[in-house]
Amino acid sequence: MRLHCPFCRIVAGREPARVVHRTARTTAFLPLRPATPGHTLVVPNTHVPDFFAVEPALAATLTRAVLEVATAVRAALDPAGMNIVSSAGKAASQSVYHLHTHVVPRWAADRMGAIWPPPEETDDRTQDEIAERIRAATLTAPPTSR
Repeated sequence: MRLHCPFCRIVAGREPARVVHRTARTTAFLPLRPATPGHTLVVPNTHVPDFFAVEPALAATLTRAVLEVATAVRAALDPAGMNIVSSAGKAASQSVYHLHTHVVPRWAADRMGAIWPPPEETDDRTQDEIAERIRAATLTAPPTSR
């Protein structure tokens, strides 16, 4: 546990939170400023800064918890849709550097608004080049990340 991390403090019970689901390895709670009613954060109980740093076994456990929470949110609130989002880095709007996944129930005209697609399309040549770069990177990625 890292005392400077607000999510570590929540997991340890040192910070109040509206916990909605807990397992031996994960905790889910409502954020202080939800994007929509029912917006829930799912975190690993151990400190991991973002999804690039998570071990595969914990990633699988976290994914199961996200699915359990998303299913519960859907059963409880009957939203029209749902976003599952995890951000890594400041440019991606990560504000707490403890891995967390947002389960965000969605309704037409909710305050989140449209998040995709961008207003203009990317040309085919650029898309082809990007796809090739990603394909090549998957072949050279370290085995532990596969």
